[in-house]
Amino acid sequence: MLATLEILLPVFGLIFAGFACRRRGVLGPNSASELNRFVVWLALPALLFDTMAHATWQQLYQPAFVAAFSIGCISVFLLILAMRMLSGRQLADASVDATAASYPNTGYIGFPLGMIAFGSASLTPTTIATILVACVLFAVAIVLIEVGLQTERTPHKLGLKVLGSLARNPLIVSPIAGVLFASTHVALPQSAETFLKLLSGAASPCALVSLGLFLAEKRPSEAGSRGISLLLTGVKLLAQPALTWWLAARVFGLSSTLVEMAVVLAALPTGTGPFMLAEFYRREAHITSRTILLSTVGSVVTLSLLLLVMGHRT
Repeated sequence: MLATLEILLPVFGLIFAGFACRRRGVLGPNSASELNRFVVWLALPALLFDTMAHATWQQLYQPAFVAAFSIGCISVFLLILAMRMLSGRQLADASVDATAASYPNTGYIGFPLGMIAFGSASLTPTTIATILVACVLFAVAIVLIEVGLQTERTPHKLGLKVLGSLARNPLIVSPIAGVLFASTHVALPQSAETFLKLLSGAASPCALVSLGLFLAEKRPSEAGSRGISLLLTGVKLLAQPALTWWLAARVFGLSSTLVEMAVVLAALPTGTGPFMLAEFYRREAHITSRTILLSTVGSVVTLSLLLLVMGHRT
């Protein structure tokens, strides 16, 4: 148990540091937003580009891993979407709730936790998972929200709108650019390598501190939101990793190491992406923000137990 806690303490310690700094007023009300911009536009893209630029095609071509992880995410998304719509929730709001229940924080927590628990072997699977979450899951959510709001009725215009949104996402563009660069078989100049290493080294700690700053913000709550948030948190921390384990181990027969990585990635708490969607489309964000908070706190226990059961090999 102590060894498991030693894996998680640095990760959640950085989150708590950001939380404490915001609550004590050491960092201001815009600090979460500004640090998040640095992570999303500079540090994390540098890490994704650098990882993919040095990856081989054999490392990237993992259709079974992609299938197990993505089917797990989409299945949970569709389940919650159906449940929320049957309860009377509008399509746009139900889509935000479904994203909150199925959107693992692979970018902010996945990379540092994977490195501590599995070493550098975790970088490529985590990058693949991040692309699936940021690209596939986000695209599905955006399409459904746009359809629900009926802001664009023409199908081809709606498709172009979604593609445009994805094409401007640095978390999608940077790994694709890295793959394209790797295909040229040209070595990066040493100065470029140093630049990327300096930026990518800042990605994990800044991302975790940024998450803590975000969680420290006090947001209004509405009646009935607590129960829904608890449901979404339970699905995120328990149902999604359980389904992913069944898919990875029983359906696709992945190696034990890849099964562990897939399950840990699926068991991560909800990322900030669903909250950004809610804010961007001006939907109700109290359920989403509460789910992010509850799942992040709850994952200290669930991830500890998961790593303990796995008997991680570090």
